[in-house]
Amino acid sequence: MRYEVPQFIEVEDKVFGPLTIKQFLYLVGGAGVAYLIWVSLPTFFAVLFIVPVAALALSLAFYQVNNRPFVQIIENSVQYFFSNKLYLWKKEPKKNARETAADISKNEPSYIPKLSESKLKDIAWGLDVHESLYAGTDTEKRKKEKVFRT
Repeated sequence: MRYEVPQFIEVEDKVFGPLTIKQFLYLVGGAGVAYLIWVSLPTFFAVLFIVPVAALALSLAFYQVNNRPFVQIIENSVQYFFSNKLYLWKKEPKKNARETAADISKNEPSYIPKLSESKLKDIAWGLDVHESLYAGTDTEKRKKEKVFRT
């Protein structure tokens, strides 16, 4: 027994000529509201209210934002504005160059090897530690505070 697999399920059926059911209902609803405004208000005020209603009806029927219907954009906007929001932010004060250099010089490494197999390894390790401690500070201060651990 063979079954037909539905295709193009994301595309709505065109029922009223080139319009889908939703588009047709939006346009008929907008025309109905515009007619009620036209009948109930004087001409000048009626035109002022009919233009936004017609624009809303047309945008609901035809306008898409990022391939999403405009009604979904309005729904998401209303849901966002009326939902609870929680904003968390922790501001850290900015430190100037002098404070960072002072902090770096205070925070010396907790482990300093005392003995090693060769003096060359000790010197290389000392240079690496010295460079990492004073990275980003000015060179004159580095020249004044040249310290090698032996």
